[in-house]
This record gives sequence, structure tokens and C-alpha cells, in this order.
Amino acid sequence: MNLKGRWITIAIVLIAAIVSIYPNLVDLTKQEQKTTVNESGEPITETVTTTKHWWPTKNKIVYGLDIQGGLHLVLGVDVDEVMVEKTKRLAGSLTSDLSGKELPHINVTVDPNNPLFMNFNTSKPTDEASIAKFIEDFYPATLQVIETKPNQIVVQYYQSKADEYKKQVVDQAIEVIRNRIDEFGVTEPSITAQGSDRILVQLPGIKDSARAKDLINKTARLNFRVVSTKMPGDQVFELVKKAEETGKFKLGFKDGGEGGNLAYSSYIKKVNEAIGKDLPKDTRLVFEKVDGAKTLVDGKRPYLVDTSSRLSGDLLEDANVGVDQYGKPEVTFRFSVEGRRKFADISEQAIGGQLAIVLDDVVKSAPSVSARIDSDSARITLGSGGSYQETYDEAQLIATSLRAGALPAALQQLEERTVGPTLGADSIRKGKYAGGLGLILVLIFMLFYYRRLGMVACTSLVFNIILIIAILTMLGATLTLPGVAGIILTIGMAVDANVIIFERIKEELAKGSGIALSVKNGFDFALSAILDANITTAAVCFVLMYFGTGPIRGFAVTLLAGIVTSMFTSIFVSRTIIEWSIVKRGLKKI
Repeated sequence: MNLKGRWITIAIVLIAAIVSIYPNLVDLTKQEQKTTVNESGEPITETVTTTKHWWPTKNKIVYGLDIQGGLHLVLGVDVDEVMVEKTKRLAGSLTSDLSGKELPHINVTVDPNNPLFMNFNTSKPTDEASIAKFIEDFYPATLQVIETKPNQIVVQYYQSKADEYKKQVVDQAIEVIRNRIDEFGVTEPSITAQGSDRILVQLPGIKDSARAKDLINKTARLNFRVVSTKMPGDQVFELVKKAEETGKFKLGFKDGGEGGNLAYSSYIKKVNEAIGKDLPKDTRLVFEKVDGAKTLVDGKRPYLVDTSSRLSGDLLEDANVGVDQYGKPEVTFRFSVEGRRKFADISEQAIGGQLAIVLDDVVKSAPSVSARIDSDSARITLGSGGSYQETYDEAQLIATSLRAGALPAALQQLEERTVGPTLGADSIRKGKYAGGLGLILVLIFMLFYYRRLGMVACTSLVFNIILIIAILTMLGATLTLPGVAGIILTIGMAVDANVIIFERIKEELAKGSGIALSVKNGFDFALSAILDANITTAAVCFVLMYFGTGPIRGFAVTLLAGIVTSMFTSIFVSRTIIEWSIVKRGLKKI
């Protein structure tokens, strides 16, 4: 590539980097109201977050827990207790199903010593074959017969199915926690499973840790409610808007006392109190997070639900993702005998409208109902919009939300660490001081020792830092203290390649080669050593990223980004500047 082409490449990269960094410097978002039409054809006004002006990206670097402060929790999930309850419900369903198969004298009970085992108790030994065939026909991938005793058959879950159920318990606990974290406006919460029965919760920037713990540990509340059509959606929105303006409150990330921002649990209570007299009888207002919004504050859609039509989650036995007749994902769920009766009644009330699935006063889905549903199981079809993966993810979210309300898992706090914002601010200050001092020392050394070449190295180093920040921004990376250390380390390492190249150039000049040839040979001969050093370091970074967690990964990501950018600036940018100085500026001496 000629010099002109290389300068164009450098300019494009620099412009792209500046464009990527820009969202870190200004807030590009704003909130506005948008009116859409729901599945019933009614207009619904919702609050959505939009950009103030067009920009290619809204990604920005997020400070981690150890920098901006926050809450670190390790929670134990009582998986075994949920499995016991799940098996009891399945045993009850099996007893009912067998009664329908003309085997009313068979009773299914849970083994008191192991929740994964069930005993089929019968007064007729000849029923063994019937029970085995029933299990093979209806639960082929779930249950297996492991032992036959007089008047009793012992059945257990397949281990793979038991492991899947246990994972579902943890997933549903994570979904409940994530649903409640919206109240605190944590833009990048880290809620991940640890092992088979633990959850790691990291909430950067949170200040009210006591309230967060109380909210996280509350039992999940799931309800099915008919969406009321007694008042148009735009009229509901106007009532909400008027209540906010009159009461001088709005949905925010924390409770602000009288007026001001209110967390969702307080906001939903306040707004219903304010407009309750204007709403139709036996109705209540709840909200759904709009597609693409990170929190309810970023975008919320109001729903008016009928409070007289209530079906609670404790009557729901299970929910899973299946496929419909066209091979598309759908949600299937099963009720107890009492739940089936109540769901048939509530679905009849919702015919021609919508039925809201409400978890902790947040609408998770509002499917349309076209007919009375009176069967052991029901299903939610998700339409044809979006890709298969998007539809499947939505189905998984709904199924997990349903299970979370049906079988709420008890959480036990095993570990807690609270990092104050003062400590985080001090970390930022010291990190900036260390990085600035390191940068200045490196620049002084390179200018003093290499003179003109040192100026080239300094220019490349500044370019390198800009590119690192740009890459971290594009990745939406969470910056932690180890990540800051990785950036500072990169500043020191970034000039390594320049030092190797400059020393080879000086060796070529000492041999009597011309300046142009010396520069060419210096870069060519130094390339293999530079590649070897950076590839081995990058390999270590990949290992840390694969096996490490949290801050360790942050360190690896920033160091790897520094390796990539330093290779570009040291080899490509530096060479372009030097060769341009020789060709265009007539440089004779280095």
C-alpha cells in the first residue's frame, strides 16, 4: 500500500475511534411518548427512550462494581426444596392421569428420602405392565422404572432431566432477581449462576443495599389477569401523565420521598392511588417493559387489568418451551385441577382480548385469547414476527417467568460485600494519576533517548490509547480496577515494539545503509520478534478470558485490546509517519 492509501486508512480508523468514543462524553438519549396499536386494535401510548440525534452507536464504557461502588451478593438457591414440590405436583398429576386411564386404584407418592423418586402404589400386581407402558408412552424422556416391588413400582427422573429441572430453578430465580433490579436503574447488572445452586449478583452504582437485599429476597408473585377494555389505552396514558404532573412524581431509579423519582414498587402504588377514582371499577394499572428497553424507566407500556379476574401462580404446575404445528417455538404450561377450572373461567372472560401474565406487578406477556381454554395444559403462541432465535428467546423468558411464580425458590444470602462510592471515586482518581504519570514518564524517556523517532513513538502511543478506549466502548465493556491496570500496563508495553524497531534501524545505520533502507530493514527484521512477543501474551489473555471470571476477564480484555492496537500503531502508523518524513519532508537523519 502506498503512502496515500496508508494515510487514508489511518484517518478512517481515527475517525471511527472518535465516533465510538463520543457516547462516553455526552448523553445521546431522551424520553418521549409513542402511540401504537395493540393486538386488540386499541391505541396504547408508551414511554420509550430514543436518541437526541442520529449517531452510529450508543455503546459506552460502564464502570464496574469496584470503581463506582455497589453491592456484591452470593445467594444460595434452595433447589432441593423446589424439586420436592415439583415432584409432589407431578405425583398428583400422575395419580389424576392414571385415574383417567381406568386405573383409579393407583396412588403416586414421593419417596421421603429422595425427591427424584416416586412410588406407584397399587393393589393389583397385574398393573405393573400398564404403569410401565403409561410411563413409556407419556413420559419417555422424563421418567424411568428402576425397581418393581410387591404392589409398588419405583420410578425416578432421568438424571439429564433432573439436571435440566435444577438448572431451570436457578434460571427462574435469576429472572425474578433481574425483574426486580429494574427498580434500581443498574444499567449493567451482573446476575450469573455459580455452580448448580448459587447465584452471583453484582450491582454497580447501587446505594440502597439494604432495600436491594429485601427486594431480591421477596417471594415472587405471579398472577393471570384479564386486560380490561373498559377504557381506551390513550385515555389511560393521559390519566397517568396527569397524575405525574399533579403529584410531581415520575418513575425513576430510587425513592425520592414526596415528589421526585420513585422506584417501580412505589411508583405503581402511587399512580394507582392517584388515578384509582378515575379508573373503571375493579381495575388496576400495571406496566410492561417495551421491546429494546433496558429498564422500565427507559420504556414502559401501561396495561389496565381486571382485578376481579385473578389466577395466582401457585395453581400453575409447570411451564416449558415447545414447538407448534409449524415448528415455531411456543410456551406450554400446565395447571392443577383447581387451576384448570379457574383458568377456563378467566380465559372465557378474555375471549377476543388479552390475558396479562403479571410477575411482581410487571407484565411479562399479554397474549390474545380466541376461545375458552379448558384442558390440562394451555399454550401461548408468539406470532410470526422476528427470527426463530428471537421468538425462542421470548418463549424462554415467558416460560421462566411462569415457573418463577409457580415454584418460587427460597434464596439464602451466603456472602455480601458492599463497596462505597467514595472508595470507587478514590480508585478512579488513583487510576488516572497512575496512568497519567506512567504516560508522561514513557513520553519523556522516548523523546530524550530517541529524539525524532521518540516523537513518532509518542504520537503512536497517544493514538494507541484512543484506539483502546474505542474498542472497549464498542464492546460495551465494564471497566474494573484490573481493567484499569491492564490499560496502564498497555501504556508501558505499547512502546516495546517501537524500541525493538528503532534499535534495528540504528543497527542498520551503523552498517552504513541509507536512511530509507535502514527504516525498511528495521521494520522488516523486527516484525518476527514483535509478533512472537505479542502472540504469546495474547494466548495468555485468551486463557484468562476462558477460565477467568469478572475482574480477571476485564484485565484480559483490556490487555488483549492493547496488544491489537499497539501492533497497529507501532508497525503501521509509526512506519507511515517515518516513511512520509523521509519521502515528503526530506528527512536525512534520525
